[in-house]
Amino acid sequence: MSIKLNEENGGKILAVHVSGKLVKADYEHFVPEFERFVRQHGKLRVLFDMTGFHGWDAGALWEDIKFDVKHFADIERLAMVGDKKWQHGMATFCKPFTKATIRYFDHADAAVARRWIGEE
Repeated sequence: MSIKLNEENGGKILAVHVSGKLVKADYEHFVPEFERFVRQHGKLRVLFDMTGFHGWDAGALWEDIKFDVKHFADIERLAMVGDKKWQHGMATFCKPFTKATIRYFDHADAAVARRWIGEE
């Protein structure tokens, strides 16, 4: 349903909040914005908040896979924040698709995730 981006810490952290069910059109906005951040700042740290996220339709899932392959090395650290068991499993599933250090945090620990993503 939506992907919201917010640049933090001078562009070194990109906060991404996804909600609802993503469709292919959501990626038409997200991918160019993400690529602009990478061009401006190099490798990013991403705080990926999945609170209220319900998955993808088939077209969006394909776009997500293409995104993961293309941006394999563009993310340095990825904090995944969620509120469902399947979202925790996603953190493990994502590891082969990125060079990023990935950690999952329950929504109740969002402040801990934010601190971890900003650590040197």
